[in-house]
Amino acid sequence: MTDEKPEHKASRIVHIDIERDQQISVSAERLHEQTVAIYDLLDDNSFTLKEDSDQGLIRGYRLHLKTDFRHVYFDVRDEDDTVLNGFGMALGPFRRIVREYHIVCTSYYDAIRTKSPSQIQAIDMGRRGLHDEGAELLNDRLSSYAELDKQTARRLFTLVFVLIHKAER
Repeated sequence: MTDEKPEHKASRIVHIDIERDQQISVSAERLHEQTVAIYDLLDDNSFTLKEDSDQGLIRGYRLHLKTDFRHVYFDVRDEDDTVLNGFGMALGPFRRIVREYHIVCTSYYDAIRTKSPSQIQAIDMGRRGLHDEGAELLNDRLSSYAELDKQTARRLFTLVFVLIHKAER
């Protein structure tokens, strides 16, 4: 028996750094969502820069995210922290989804404290539907720069949501 990690046969994100404006507070629920999304993303993801895919390269990426509340910036580096690519994604197309997702998430956290399991389940189904819609849009918007699977897109949408949700209130 060995203590080695299984070898991954696809490119993946191996580190995530989120640059947040320290003057903007984030709720404990949102920070928990971010922590879980990062943990899950680092545990299992599929992410390949287009130029690496075209060349057949398999590597680990260090992803740095930041926002100016109009765009989210993706700074993609190799495992030695050398810049490979950087691109921005306009947030305009996400405004409706982020606003609705914020409302549903707030309702979900309130429901956990006061509602029946069937009511919580109904809210959670709506939350998951919006999450899928946001992930699909994110995947579409990033398709010129990177290839990612559905679960990676879902987790990245969560990170984008937590990063920008304060501006959506």
